[in-house]
Amino acid sequence: MSAEHRRGVLFALACYGTWGLFPAFWKLLASVPPTEVLAYRVIWSLLTVMIMLTWTGRWGEVLVLLASGRRLAVLAASTACISVNWLVFIRVVGEGNVLEASMGYFLNPLVNVALGVVVLGERLRPLQWVAVGLALAGIVELAIGTGTAPWAALTLAGTFGVYGLLRKKLPVAPLTGLAVETGLMLPLAVAYLSWRVAEGAPLLGGSPELGAALLASGPVTALPLLWFAAAASRLRYATLGFFQYLAPTGHFLLAVLVYGESPGPAHLITFGCIWAAIGLYLADSWRHSRR
Repeated sequence: MSAEHRRGVLFALACYGTWGLFPAFWKLLASVPPTEVLAYRVIWSLLTVMIMLTWTGRWGEVLVLLASGRRLAVLAASTACISVNWLVFIRVVGEGNVLEASMGYFLNPLVNVALGVVVLGERLRPLQWVAVGLALAGIVELAIGTGTAPWAALTLAGTFGVYGLLRKKLPVAPLTGLAVETGLMLPLAVAYLSWRVAEGAPLLGGSPELGAALLASGPVTALPLLWFAAAASRLRYATLGFFQYLAPTGHFLLAVLVYGESPGPAHLITFGCIWAAIGLYLADSWRHSRR
């Protein structure tokens, strides 16, 4: 393994490992309304990204994006997706439903496959169809077993899947794209927080501890993206794909071992179907790459 490859692996572990611990961070802000957390996250993420862009001298990339109406339209759509994704994740974690957040991100790669078929006209191999069918069967079983579909998990998987598709069609560096996306969200975030404060809501959560956590949401959001970009530039995309399961695995372990969430029989069957689907998909991808 070359030195560059080793560095790529370390960056990937740092990125996906941090994302896997995200529930522990957002749990700190469970007493703050999710919409307020989202608004503060937008503001401090944008400030963090602006500092990073200045440090790396990459403001020119942002200006190129802002000069194109078509690119701005695509980024406006990706902004809507990531805003909903962030809000739902913050909300389900704050409500103590980390298992459903985990399910959403386990489903995400399979949603990407489905989007590739529907939107990009990609063709699936037989084992890939079986994998998608298994995941779908797991979701249907959960809906029947509990009487309701896992809407939060489906929303997380769907919004992040569409977000990834939009960013695939408009390839931009993660940090540059985040700068534009948080910039587009900024007016709404500032207007919402101004209204909340005018209504009597405390500024920055109302305590030094909450204020510090809200301030930290900027670096916590931006730094893993920087590490992701560093890993992506050093590793094959197929290799990087294996690391993406670290994050939902971290969510699952935190939910069960730390937060005491107990998956019922229906949830266990659904997770089993999803894990089997992921195993089939990875095995098929590995076999195809060897050919």
